[in-house]
Amino acid sequence: MRGRGGAGFPTGIKWSFMKRPFDGRPKYLCINADEGEPGTCKDREVIRHHPHKLIEGALIAGYAMGARAAYIYIRGEFYNEACILQEAIHEAYKAGFIGKNCCDTGYGFDVFVHRGAGAYICGEET
Repeated sequence: MRGRGGAGFPTGIKWSFMKRPFDGRPKYLCINADEGEPGTCKDREVIRHHPHKLIEGALIAGYAMGARAAYIYIRGEFYNEACILQEAIHEAYKAGFIGKNCCDTGYGFDVFVHRGAGAYICGEET
């Protein structure tokens, strides 16, 4: 798998940065849906048309890395998309796909939306 940020960075390499022995600190997944790269429109389209796939991908990545929560950073101007995404998250909680006991597995994973304020999120692993 590869990232969708334009460079096609291998997902496995990013995930390997998290494969350190557990040191007691919580692990989080940070998803940049800010659409900050010039000429891109992938994030908005994924959120508009496939928000549940985004949540499922976050759950899979979070589980693979041992993360307990995902923060989806979305451009502040994407009000409608933030509402669509928040509704999909609510549906996923209601169905038991995310939350304290995902699909009765004992694994807990929460998903949060954070609307941006006009600045680029970051370029660092969290």
